[in-house]
Amino acid sequence: MRVMWLHFVFLLTLLGATEGAWIGRQMRKKLVQLRETQSFKSFYTRLGIPKDVLPFSPPIEGYITQPLDHFNRRNNATYRQRYWVNEKFWQHHEGPVFLYIGGESSVSQFSVLAGEHVDLAQTHNALLVSLEHRYYGASINPDGLTLEAIRFLSSQQALADLASFHLFISQKYNLTRQNTWICFGGSYPGSLSAWFRLKFPHLVYAAVASSAPVRAELDFTAYNKVVAESLSDPLIGGSIKCRNAVVEGFRAVDSLLKTGNTTQLERDFSSCERLSGPDDYTEFVSNLADIFMGAVQYNGETPTSDVRKICQLLTAVGLKSAYEGLKAVNRMYMEMMGMNCLENSHEKSLSELRNTNLTVVGVGERQWYYQTCTEFGYYQTCEEISCPFSQLITLKFQLSLCSQLFQVPPDSVRQSVQFTNEFYGADRPKSSRIIFVNGDIDPWHALSVLKNQSHSEIAILINGTAHCANMSPSRASDPPSLQKAREQIAVQVGDWLTAARRRPEENGY
Repeated sequence: MRVMWLHFVFLLTLLGATEGAWIGRQMRKKLVQLRETQSFKSFYTRLGIPKDVLPFSPPIEGYITQPLDHFNRRNNATYRQRYWVNEKFWQHHEGPVFLYIGGESSVSQFSVLAGEHVDLAQTHNALLVSLEHRYYGASINPDGLTLEAIRFLSSQQALADLASFHLFISQKYNLTRQNTWICFGGSYPGSLSAWFRLKFPHLVYAAVASSAPVRAELDFTAYNKVVAESLSDPLIGGSIKCRNAVVEGFRAVDSLLKTGNTTQLERDFSSCERLSGPDDYTEFVSNLADIFMGAVQYNGETPTSDVRKICQLLTAVGLKSAYEGLKAVNRMYMEMMGMNCLENSHEKSLSELRNTNLTVVGVGERQWYYQTCTEFGYYQTCEEISCPFSQLITLKFQLSLCSQLFQVPPDSVRQSVQFTNEFYGADRPKSSRIIFVNGDIDPWHALSVLKNQSHSEIAILINGTAHCANMSPSRASDPPSLQKAREQIAVQVGDWLTAARRRPEENGY
């Protein structure tokens, strides 16, 4: 029964990760699926046992009752937040606690079974715990996605959840100052990891923040600048010829859109429906751009995320034009994703984002878009000349979604982004004992900390790697730069734990 239980939960994760219509959203969900698969394989490979045998009880799944609003105790509303615990490696008296922080998607048992933090936990006899982010996965009330209820979704509330969870776990396991807490997170949870250390230094001794965009940015033009540079990088299979082909291909697409020749585009790129007006045009070119943006951001992590393969298709001998190369890349993407056509209807996209039905696995799209509208921005636009894609991808178009979905006007989004940077310190957080880890081909590194801020705020920039590469289970194919970064992180975590044992009074409690 235990084996069936594990495979059932794993299957649910896979099913939940393959739903959706937008290309960008599909790619993110596909990545969730593949990361779970990698974690599953790594878990059993590390133990050296057949995959159909479960050697011990699965991690503990539990729920903690949290205030819906930590900052107004007159509001008695609550919700149940999911967590996972793995006690396998823990040395109870002095063993540290490694906290894995959840973010824009559901968190499964593999959050405490595989990954860099799990390898470190085994080395240091740590208790492994993970906490799912409020409003994602199973950590949400039935009405949580309505316009009225979603207002309690924020990074500040999430940090308060972490503080409450810290107390809960400390009491449950009778923790003392001898049990040092270190938190881990990647992408937005990487920012939360750094911010938890920044705002609650008495609770968490140190943090590892991977690919953490700690600087909020309304108009994130640097994203596509990094994409263009990465498409030109021979280290990952890019070239100037490849980048120029992308630019030329999108110019041809824009030219057809300007002349109103949408029938050819619908046929050549297998659109599910007719392109009806400017919003559909923007949806269409955004979907095409997502293929390249995703390939760079997640290079090497999925079959579709392969800059070398994409550039080979774009620059293949015998191609009549860059436009033909763009068609070839789109066909490859559709085949890899198992798609018959591409959904380019803006109205359908809006309808999906307005949907308040809960999905307890996979990526939370409505939730994350709400957070971009009320805290972070992060809108990846293409209005600068350096952008290799269509200039139809504008800030105005993306901000309009905030108004249409959540009644948040553009000026409010701007003010929220400014407040986020003031509240957390942007890319100069002025904290201590944090490692900021980034890959230099990952577009999100442009919003992270890239230089040492002090002797204990350390920045590691990994040559040739993409988003959160260091967090995945290690593989024999990892480049030397990634292997070196893992070693640096391991040494630093070890040094912190040694220092904490010498001065347990700094651990709080």
